[in-house]
Amino acid sequence: MQVPKQDASDFRPQPQAGQRRRFRGCLLGGAVGDALGAPVEFMSLAEIRAQFGRVGIVEYTTAFDRKGAITDDTQMTLFTAEGLLRSYVQNGGRDTATITAAVAHAYARWLKTQGAMPGVADIDTDGWLYEQRELHALRVPAAQCLSALERMATLGERATNDSKGCGGAMRMAPVGLWCARLEEGVSPERVARKAFELGVELAGITHGHPTGRVAAGAFAALVALLARDLPLADAVERVKTLVARYPAHAETLEAMQRAQAAARAEDALRPERIVALGEGWVADEALAIALTCALAAPDFETGVRAAVNHDGDSDSTASMAGNLLGAHLGVDAIPQRWLAGLEARRIIAEVADDLATFPQWPLGEFIDESDASEYYRKRYPGS
Repeated sequence: MQVPKQDASDFRPQPQAGQRRRFRGCLLGGAVGDALGAPVEFMSLAEIRAQFGRVGIVEYTTAFDRKGAITDDTQMTLFTAEGLLRSYVQNGGRDTATITAAVAHAYARWLKTQGAMPGVADIDTDGWLYEQRELHALRVPAAQCLSALERMATLGERATNDSKGCGGAMRMAPVGLWCARLEEGVSPERVARKAFELGVELAGITHGHPTGRVAAGAFAALVALLARDLPLADAVERVKTLVARYPAHAETLEAMQRAQAAARAEDALRPERIVALGEGWVADEALAIALTCALAAPDFETGVRAAVNHDGDSDSTASMAGNLLGAHLGVDAIPQRWLAGLEARRIIAEVADDLATFPQWPLGEFIDESDASEYYRKRYPGS
């Protein structure tokens, strides 16, 4: 009798409904914001209005020869998730140094997809994510990320630059999701602290300035609390308390306070209000813009559109706002027309499901090896 060949779906546990809603909402929401902002990333508000009208860009338009194209923001977000999941397969994700090295290894693989060579030698290009050819598209990644990874002599070492660009923060949503599941049985305070500290550490792989790292940690902590189903306003207050205890926190804490104040204004989402928060090229400004839009918006679409139409780094601010709004409101709040046209949608959804289910994978010292465990070890091989 011939035994039927098993499909990957036989091994993949389904996320619980609430986790699926929040985790997919977070990653797909971030990618949608990234894709909406990609065509206008380097345009001023005046230039956006001159091309798209007074209300600005409201639908996907062509970037990188297609509509709905993601950028390096979403690519690096996915490779952050891959590094975290590979560290879990390797040793349960309990050692910070191992986690950092695994994520740095993932960033080195991403760098190779962009046609550049990492400073470390002998980079493995195994695993499922690197095989996804859609993620090898060249999407003008940030110079600081490229240069830091090209100079990285050992996996996980901190960047020696003084950059506080938003490139560290914009990729940290998976840290919050991963910590929310890894630390599921502990208090929200401990989950937020774990996500914050890990976000600070991982942003430091490419960004050396304290604000670039602290803002990234704050963003990861916000996502972690939203993934635990805390209200957004409550999450902001908890993360502010956490940030205030950390050295070199002043710019990040001020950015969060400015976001709260701006969100309370009657016309909070008017483009001129958003412009007053900065351009988003640096991490604290990107956090302020994303947080203002998430706090003030009545729905996902309104918030992400506001995060796009301003002077500056439209794709990163909209990506971060989309991460927050997607985790807060759930995947069903994202307009279907935006999801339908999104590049790499299947890949993003699969990574979100893996972040939602990894503690259920049949792995561990006291668990017998099986076809299912082999599937995950091949999908996310230990670095």
